[in-house]
Amino acid sequence: MSFYNVKSEVGKLEAVLLHRPGKELEKLTPQYLEELLFDDIPWLGKMQEEHDSFADALRNRGCKVYYYDQMLEEILNENHVKNEIISEIIGFSGISKLKEKDVITEYLKSRDSKELTEILISGLHKNVINYQKSNRSLSYYIKDDYPYYINPIPNLYFTRDPGTVIGNGVSINSMKTHARNRETMTLSYINKYHRDIKASTPPLWYNYHNTDSIEGGDILVLSEKAIAVGCSARTSPEAIEVLAENLFKVESGIREVLVIEIPVKRAYMHLDTVFTMLDINKFTIFPEIKDELKIFKITPALKGIGLLKITPKDSLRTALNEALDRDDVQILHSGGHDKITAAREQWNDSTNTLAVAPGTVVTYRRNKASNETLRNNGIEVIEIEGSELVRGRGGPRCMSMPLRRASII
Repeated sequence: MSFYNVKSEVGKLEAVLLHRPGKELEKLTPQYLEELLFDDIPWLGKMQEEHDSFADALRNRGCKVYYYDQMLEEILNENHVKNEIISEIIGFSGISKLKEKDVITEYLKSRDSKELTEILISGLHKNVINYQKSNRSLSYYIKDDYPYYINPIPNLYFTRDPGTVIGNGVSINSMKTHARNRETMTLSYINKYHRDIKASTPPLWYNYHNTDSIEGGDILVLSEKAIAVGCSARTSPEAIEVLAENLFKVESGIREVLVIEIPVKRAYMHLDTVFTMLDINKFTIFPEIKDELKIFKITPALKGIGLLKITPKDSLRTALNEALDRDDVQILHSGGHDKITAAREQWNDSTNTLAVAPGTVVTYRRNKASNETLRNNGIEVIEIEGSELVRGRGGPRCMSMPLRRASII
């Protein structure tokens, strides 16, 4: 039986991968905020309280919660895995260019699995390693004053983006920014070596070594036959085609990829920052974006003329009805029909909903108008606090990587 099983956005959520914000957030400083993709410095203690409440809300609905750091620590107990990860992280971080490479490698190998897990997530500061002056390279003295040999990865609590389960397989995504690439690298090791996953040998739909970027916030599993993918600031058309080809070439079950092109803006980082699925026939959208969307349908091509057939579509609702084989799709506008409120709440992830069952979603409590709209249209809303979590520009969907969902009956 496969460890993974996600054949819809809204089937009852049975298992999810989260990361509880940790010391990596305390490595944020004003001069490196832009490089590490933050607009502000959050308060870690409050973030952890809010994230714990989020995890409890999922558990209360019968969902098993896996934690990224715990799974990473478990695989690092195996020496061959530990050595393999250390070797890749050394090269990835550019340490191979320094004479200090051997010293840092030995330091990492001397850490136990818990300590190494913390370094891989919260980074390795230069002042941790003490060198003999005679062993220091010239670059040690004249390189920029960046304080880390291994960067912290403060965006890790947004577990949605590095990996996406589609059916019984997984896409280990290629991130747009260097600041997040190591998230997918370590996730690939969890996927490859964790005992619960490797026993089922799930297919790989996308490999993070691919240079064309695609991120999980842009991928929505509409049904067992169709997915939607946002073409955005973080996901390229080339990557979408690769993903589609990989899904069509084997028995993935997916026979249609609905491409939704959104404007390239910081506020619209991924498709799920403006559009998510609420129920088997209901979606929510940030209304200001609906006239800027471009829609394309990708299906397998006929033999002899290539792998993909691409068809432009005029209407998002019509395209969704066709993909879901329905005629009753509803698209609800966030913001309570007020333009200013909609824009304010979108910035605070009003449309970044996480379905835990058909018609039941988790949202931030602060988005009152959008939540009221959902309730008025028959959606059960589970509200969580997010005053600090939202500072990283992401909501409940961003903070979760669904691993298993029940089938839609």
